[in-house]
Amino acid sequence: MGAEPPGQLRDTLLLKDPKGVHISEAYRYYTEPFEVAPSPEQAEARYQEGRFQPGPWHKTLNLGIRHERVWLRLPVRNTEAQRLRFVWSIFNFVDSAALYVRRQGDPNFIRLATGSSWVPAAERQFPARSVSLPFTMAPGEPALLYLRIDVHTGGLYLPTYIETVEHFLAWEMGFPFERHWVWLLGFYLSSALFNLVLYAFLRDRIHLWYIAYVLCVTLFLMMEDGLDAMLMPTGLYQLLWAIGQYNLMILAAAGGIRIMQLFLSLGSGWPRLHRAGNWLAAGAVGFVAAYASLFPWAVRHSLELVQALNTARELLLVAVFAYGWGSLLTVLLTRRRRQLAASYALTYFFFFTGFAIFWLNHLGFSSFNPIYPNTLAWGLFLELLLLSALLTGRFRHALRHIEQLRIRQLRQRNALSARLIAAQEEEREQLARELHDALGPNLTALHLAWQGPAVREALAASPAAASAGQQAELLLRHLRDDVRTFSHALLPATPGKNSLGESLHALGSLISLHGSPSVRMYCDQGLDELPSPLQQAAYRIAAELLNNAVRHAGATEVHVQVLRHPDLLEVLVEDNGRGFAEQSAASGIGLRGVRARADYLRGRVHIDSSPQGTSVVVQLPY
Repeated sequence: MGAEPPGQLRDTLLLKDPKGVHISEAYRYYTEPFEVAPSPEQAEARYQEGRFQPGPWHKTLNLGIRHERVWLRLPVRNTEAQRLRFVWSIFNFVDSAALYVRRQGDPNFIRLATGSSWVPAAERQFPARSVSLPFTMAPGEPALLYLRIDVHTGGLYLPTYIETVEHFLAWEMGFPFERHWVWLLGFYLSSALFNLVLYAFLRDRIHLWYIAYVLCVTLFLMMEDGLDAMLMPTGLYQLLWAIGQYNLMILAAAGGIRIMQLFLSLGSGWPRLHRAGNWLAAGAVGFVAAYASLFPWAVRHSLELVQALNTARELLLVAVFAYGWGSLLTVLLTRRRRQLAASYALTYFFFFTGFAIFWLNHLGFSSFNPIYPNTLAWGLFLELLLLSALLTGRFRHALRHIEQLRIRQLRQRNALSARLIAAQEEEREQLARELHDALGPNLTALHLAWQGPAVREALAASPAAASAGQQAELLLRHLRDDVRTFSHALLPATPGKNSLGESLHALGSLISLHGSPSVRMYCDQGLDELPSPLQQAAYRIAAELLNNAVRHAGATEVHVQVLRHPDLLEVLVEDNGRGFAEQSAASGIGLRGVRARADYLRGRVHIDSSPQGTSVVVQLPY
C-alpha cells in the first residue's frame, strides 16, 4: 500500500500504526448550505445520489472561497491485530467540527466527538493545537466515518489527517522544532525588540510601526498553524479570533503602509500619494473594527452579510498591495529617493511573494507549499532581515544628522553668547565711564565745596553742626571712594593697555583703601597673553567674588590668586568671613553669574564654605 503512487483513489482507507497513506486518497467530499440542518444520514443519502466527489489535492482539502458546510465521507478499516485509538485532526481554524461513525451492523450514525477552534487547546476534548477528534477501532474492524466542518471565514483550505494518538503526540512534541517555528519566532521577537531599542534612542515612529507590523504578521502565522491555541491564555486567544486571522493581516498591511511612507518620506515628495495611503490605512483599521463587530451577528442572522464582509476583506487586501507596488513604482520612476525605493522594493518583494503563494492557496487556486512552515513565514523572515538592515542604516544616518544639528546649534548658541557678553562688556564699560567721568568729579567738587571756608565758618558756630559736618564729610569721602572702586570693578582688563594682573591689583588696592578688608593679590606671569574673552571672564569672576567677600561675608582678610596652568586658568578667592549655606549660594545673583560665566567657558566652580571662612575655586580651560 505504501508503494502505490499518491493520488490513486481508494474505496477504503486502511488504518495502521504508525500511519498509512494519506486520507486524501480515499475520502469524498460534499458541500451544502449552512441553512440545512446537519445530518450524517442525509449526507449519506446525497452520497448514494452521486453528489460526493473526490478532491484533486494531496493532503489538503482546498475549496477556496466558499460559504458552505463541508462533509467528508471516509470508509476505514483497522488493519492491526490490536485495538487502536486514532485522531482525525484539522490543522486550520474551524467554527465547529463533528465526527460521526456507522459501524458494521449499525443502521444509524453515532456522533463520536465534536470540536471548535474557538476553544483553546487546553479546553478541547483532545488537547492539541489542531481540532483533533478521537475515535477507537477494534482489531480488523471496518467503519464508515463522516466529518462535518463549518467554516464561516470564507476560506476552505483545510489540512487534515488521521493517525494514532501515540504517533500524533510524538509529532506534536517535535513540531515547533521540525517546522522551524522555535527560531523563526525568536527572530521575529528579537527583531521587534531591536526596533524598540532604536525607538528609545531616536523616538522615530517608523520603529513603532515596525513593531506593530511584526506583531500582527507573527500572530497571523501562529494562528495559521495553531500555535496560538497552545501558547495564549483563553481571553487573549478568543480576542484574536474575534478580530479574525486575515484581519490581522489587514492591520499588518496598514502598518506596512505607514512604514513605507516614513521610509520614503512620501509626505514631503508625493503628498497626494501620502494622503491616499493614510486614507487606505485608516479605512483598513475601520474595516477591521466593523468586521469584528458585525461578523458574530451576521453568522447567526445574515449569511449574505458574512459573504459580503469576506469579499470586502479580500478586495481590501488587493487594494493594499496594489497601493504598495504603485507607490514604489512612482518613486522608482523619479530621480528623488530612487535608491531608497529600490532597497525597500526588495524587502517588499520577499514578503509579497511569500504572501502571494499563501493567498493563492487560500483562494483555492493552488495547493503549493514548497517550504515549511509556509512561504509567508520565510517571506517575512527575509523581509525583516533586509528591513532591519535598512532601518539600522537609517538609524546611523539619523545619529549623524542629530550630531551635525547639535554642533550647529552649539555654534549658534556660542555665537549668541559671545554677542551677549560683548554687549554686556560694552554696557559695563559705558557705565564705568559715566561713574568715573560724571559722578566722580561731581562728588569730588561737592567734597571740596564742603571743605570751603564758608561751610567751615557756618559749622564752627555750633558744636552739633560741626559734628554733623564731620559725619557728612566722612560719608562724602566714602561715597567718592566707592564710586572709584565700582568704576574700576566694572572696567575690564584691556589687552595692550592694562593687563589682567594690573587690573586686579588696582581693584584690590581700591577695595583695601581704608584698611578693611585687607586684600592680598597674587597673579601669575603671562596672563596678558591669554585670549581676551578669558581675561574678561577671569576679571569679572574675581571682582564678583571680592564683592561677595566684602559686602556679604563681612571678611577682614581676602586672598586672591590667579594661577596659569598648562591647560586652564584657575581663580582662587579665600576669605575669613562668616560663610554661607549651599541654598543661599544657589540663589545668590553674584554666584549664579560666576557659574554662568564658568559654564559658558566649560569651566568648573568649587565652593567650600564654613563659619570660619569661604574658599571658591574657579577653573577655566583655555
